[in-house]
This record gives sequence, structure tokens and C-alpha cells, in this order.
Amino acid sequence: MFRIGIDVGGTFTDFLLLDKTGAATLYKTSTTPHDPAIGLLNGLQEMADAHAVSLQEFVRDVELIVHGTTVATNAVLTGNGMPTGLVTTEGFRDASQMRRGIREAQYNNRYRAPEPLVPRHRRLTVRERINYAGECETPLNTQEVCAAAKQLRDERVMGVALCFMQAHANPAHEQQAAEILRRELPDAYLSVSSELAPQIRFYDRTSTTVLNAYVGPLIERYLTNLSARLGELDFRGVLLIMQSNGGVASPQVTKRVAAGTLLSGPAGGPVAGLAFVEPHERGDCITVDMGGTSFDAALIFDRKPLVVTDGRINGHLLALPMLDIHTIGAGGGSIGWIDSAGLLRMGPASAGAQPGPACYGRGGEKPTCTDADLALGYLDPDFFLGGKLKLYLDKARGAIETHIAQPLGMSVEQAAAGMFSVINNHMAEGIRQVSVRRGYDPRDFPLVVAGGAGPIHAAVLATELEIPLLIVPRASSIFCAAGMLLSDLKHDFVRTYTTPWATLSVKRLEELCAAMESEARATLQVERVPQDKQQMYFSADLRYVGQYHEVSVSFTAQELQKFDPDELTARFHARHDQLYGYAVPGAPMELVTLRLTAVGQTVKPQLPRMPKQPAGSDHAIKGKRRAYLPQSDDYAEIPVYDGDKLVHGNRVKGPALIEQATTTVLVPNEYDVECDALGSFVLSLN
Repeated sequence: MFRIGIDVGGTFTDFLLLDKTGAATLYKTSTTPHDPAIGLLNGLQEMADAHAVSLQEFVRDVELIVHGTTVATNAVLTGNGMPTGLVTTEGFRDASQMRRGIREAQYNNRYRAPEPLVPRHRRLTVRERINYAGECETPLNTQEVCAAAKQLRDERVMGVALCFMQAHANPAHEQQAAEILRRELPDAYLSVSSELAPQIRFYDRTSTTVLNAYVGPLIERYLTNLSARLGELDFRGVLLIMQSNGGVASPQVTKRVAAGTLLSGPAGGPVAGLAFVEPHERGDCITVDMGGTSFDAALIFDRKPLVVTDGRINGHLLALPMLDIHTIGAGGGSIGWIDSAGLLRMGPASAGAQPGPACYGRGGEKPTCTDADLALGYLDPDFFLGGKLKLYLDKARGAIETHIAQPLGMSVEQAAAGMFSVINNHMAEGIRQVSVRRGYDPRDFPLVVAGGAGPIHAAVLATELEIPLLIVPRASSIFCAAGMLLSDLKHDFVRTYTTPWATLSVKRLEELCAAMESEARATLQVERVPQDKQQMYFSADLRYVGQYHEVSVSFTAQELQKFDPDELTARFHARHDQLYGYAVPGAPMELVTLRLTAVGQTVKPQLPRMPKQPAGSDHAIKGKRRAYLPQSDDYAEIPVYDGDKLVHGNRVKGPALIEQATTTVLVPNEYDVECDALGSFVLSLN
């Protein structure tokens, strides 16, 4: 029986195949943007061919597929979601355009917020009003709801967002309207705010509900088609979908909360990061994943990835819990260009899978990061993807010379080194966003490096940030796919309870937590999670009176039984001091929101460990290659090692290159490498 983790990226679709013994095999296929399922099935076909069986025979023996998808992400980034309508309270038609009513980029006079996903003529209002206490002040006008449904039907919308004022306090009007809309628009995807995000702040709730309706039809169609295709192949196992919160969920739950997949792909990275620092007895790390299109950075502290509840996707606010992953357009396919001031830039535009970098020989003419890496000697043109894809050095150099070197009056080598430096600086700033700006010193964390392009650049990033330890997993190129197989089922629930902390009703708090727990256990029961595998993690969003932003403070189910407000007060002050550099003990506080993360523990594969061998690594030397060394700003002939032949205990002294079929590790002069028990390449300062 097999288990498969699948990560559909912007350029490549990554696969990690585990057999019943735990042995892992890596696969990569080109992503097919017009229909991601094609690239996925191509990968399954490669696996079947490798085992000399038909695709149907192979799929029949697969017991678990965990799948991360970029369908929702790409729809929002490109503006290609489904035609969507919004039904809201009279007088609040333009809330999605007014947003929070504050200047979002304080020092950017040219900043313009993104256009709403729902144009104004499809934002419809009805008379109704519930006040902050959940009391009805104006009954719902059902005739206007019917009229809105007719207008949206005439507009041929495929998604409908329903969001009324104060629906978090009393969902009765939304429930009434939802019943009418489901009857009148049976083919439309309906997203109801009180079901999706029953919490305070109207714009946040509206934006989240609209995002869910915007991508919902796409996710529903994609998962339905994928399930059907797998069914035709006699798939009898379990299909789970990676969520933005770092957990997995069934397709049924995912279809309902489609916006929960907006960070589906990169969310597997932090989960995998913990597994690869475990041999070093660490529970903290920073993970970075540099793929073909993007660079993702995340921080794990005390064995928990940082989570935010006000993330943004292409400028649109998403008030669902999601891992604090900072994503920038810096990947192997990122295009180098000269701006109007004559400065060299890298990205965020990417050559993607088609046509790809110039060196792919598929028609791409613009220079990319991969072209620079090839020109600098880091890549073997005959061994890219294990030789499956030949690279053309002349095309890479030609693109760099035409678009970068000649305009800047420098050699191709200097231009390639400049491209390498610029994109590294860009990625270093991305790491600072998830560490320094969150109150953490990056020097205190090992850097776990992933992505096909990441290990080439990682040591330079670590030098810039003074990080002394790097870990490059042997499966770094399919890192997120590995994390997906290590993830638990996870669902998030929320209730607004705005009250002064000094007059907190513990009884009311317990009632709200019990209601969330009941809903959570019902969801996990549908997913067939046994009671003893269910875990509940509570948190409270607290703030000083007069503040705008809250600080999330966690507490356990056991602490809930003997709830101690003073203990949470102390945790709040400590976390506030860590985030903002100060705390005000004794200042009045208030509770805003209660949250619950429900976890269903899954059976996880045990990563195979290697027996320790002598330190010698001469058996793995493939030869030498001329490559650029950033610290000395010069080229040198350096040894090239076969990464697949290096085992636990083997040591490599820098400078060197360690090659695998799907990635290359650059080891500068300042670093030495040792393979750990999981086969990861551990770089430390010499």
C-alpha cells in the first residue's frame, strides 16, 4: 500500500511516494495551469510506470492521498475567480470598497487598494437589522431577498456571498435569507458569513465571505472532478486536502470552506520543518521554500507554526486562521529586469512552467534566476531533474546578456552575480518579515531549506542573517508534499465575546467554548476520527482597552475546566511585550474573540533513519566544476558530490556542490556539511 503527498506549484507538481516500508521516492512533473489535475495524473502515471503496473493497478493500491492545491490562490492572484454576487444589509453596499476605513499603506501616497472582487452592480442590499446584542430591530424583508436572487440569477453569478450586519450575534436573518437563496439559486455556491466566520468586524467578515464565494465554485468543481477521475481509476483510499491553517480536511469540508485552501500548497512546509529538526532536538525553526515561482518563509516556535487571523491574499483580507507564511515572488522562474531608474530587479513576474526560463529551450527569452544559477556554474545542464530536462547554457547567457548585461554595461558573469545577489537580498527580507517583525531573532533558529532552488541560495541567506545552522532535507525539492503526509486533520471555530476582562463571565466563556467544541467534535466525527484522537486547543483574543489589534493567548481544555483569568493576563502581557516591546500590567483589558482549533490526529509515516557511517565522503565525488563563490566574488574549481551517495555521518568541507536529481546544495567556503540520521544535509559554520 502506498501513501502520496502532492503539492501543485506554479511551475512543478511535486510528489512524495511512501511504500509500506516507509521508503520514499520523489517525483516531479510540470504543472498544467489550465487543468492542474492533468499534471497530477501525469505524476501518478510516472509512479505506475516505475512499478511496472498499469495506472489503475497502481491507484488501487494507494491508501492515502494528501493534496495541496493552488486553484484558489491562482484564481485570486489573477482575478480569474467565478462571477460573484453579494447580498448584504441596506446601507452597507460599499463596505467591501471602503474596507476598514484606514490608510493601509501609511507612507505610500500612490497606494491603491485592490478592486473589490464583487463589482458594485452585483452588490445588492435588503432591509433588515439586528443590533450588537443580537436583538431584531428591523425584520428581514424576504421580498427583497427574492428580488436580489432574481437579479443575481439574471447576472449569471456562480457564487453568492451573504453577509448581514451583526450576524455573528444572531444568525437568524442570515439563515432565513440563505434558505431563500438556496431555493432560488440552486446551482450557485452560497457562502454564509455566520457559518463561515461568526465574528466581529463587518469588513473582515464580508471580505472573507466574498473570498469564499469567489473561489468556492472552482474548488468544488476541481475536487468533484478529481474525485471522479480517481474513482474511474478505482481509487479506494482516502483523499485529504491541505488547508491554510496547517492541517488537512476531507473534500466535503473543503468544498464548504473553500477559502481555507488559499495557502494550501505552502502550508505543508512548516509541518515538515518540525520533522527535520527533530534529530537535532529542536522544536523551533524557520522554514524557507524557494520553488519555481515563489519564496515562502515561516517560523515555528515551541513546536507550533505561527498563525494569523488577518492574512491577506492579493490585498484582500481573509479572517480565517492561516499559517503566518510570508510569500514573495522570488523563485527559480523569477524574471530579471531593469527598472526606469536603471536598477536591477528580480521578480515578482515569473516565467512559470510555460515557457519557463530561457535555458529550458521552450521559447522563453527573458533571463530568470535559474538562468543566472546555470551561468554561475551551480547547475549541471545535463543533470537537471536527473537529466529529464536538458538546460541550454547558451540560451541562458544570451538572455542575460541582452536584457541585463548590455543595458548595465557589464559582463554576463557580473550580471548573473548581480541577479543572484538581488534575489538573495529580497529573500532575506522575507525571512525578517516572519522573525524580526514578530519579535524573534532569526539567529536563534535553525534554517530548514526547501524547494528545488532553495538550497542553492540558502547559505548566502544564512550568512546575511547570521544564522549558524542550516538543514537541507534530502527531500527538500518536494518539502511541502512531505509535510502534507505528516499533517493532522484541523478545523477552526470562532465566537465573538466582547467584554471587559475585569468583569468576564467565566460561565459565558465556558458556554461559548462548549458550543465550539460540540461543533468541532461533530465535524471530526464525520471525518471518522476516534474520540481518543481528537484534541482541542482554545485561545482568546485580548487587547488593552482602546487598542485596535488583539493578541492571541492560548489555553488548554484542561485549563478551561479550572479557568484562571490571572494566568491568561500574565500570558497576554508577556506576549504583548514580545511583539511590541512593552507591556502595561494593571491597565484595563478586554476580550474580543474566543477561538478553538480542533485537531484529529492522523497516522503518520515514520521517516526512515540511516545508520551512522564514517566521515569520509570521497566515494560520492562526481568531479569538479567552475562555480561562482559569493563571499570571495570570484570563480573557482570546486568539487561536486553525488547527494544520493552521501549517508549519515559523511562530511563535506566547503566550498562544494552537492547534487541530487531535483536540487543542488551550494556549500560556500565558510560552511561544512554533515549528513544527519534522516539523510538531511546539515550546514554549519566551520
